Amino acid sequence: MDLSKHEIISCERCGKRVECKANSYTKCQCSKVQLNLNEVQYVSECFEGCLCADCLIVLQQEYRAFLKS
Repeated sequence: MDLSKHEIISCERCGKRVECKANSYTKCQCSKVQLNLNEVQYVSECFEGCLCADCLIVLQQEYRAFLKS
């Protein structure tokens, strides 16, 4: 029996299961990744659902590498 009060979701990019705390965003694992407005737009153009912090970091690095090229 799952006693978690938050929804367990699969990251849309990698499939890793994470606890979504959208109703408590500051405690959610994804809030640890600070994306600027352009990075948020880049991620939202590629994915519609929630992503784990690891994937957000990878996409942030991907976007920044694209800008340098």
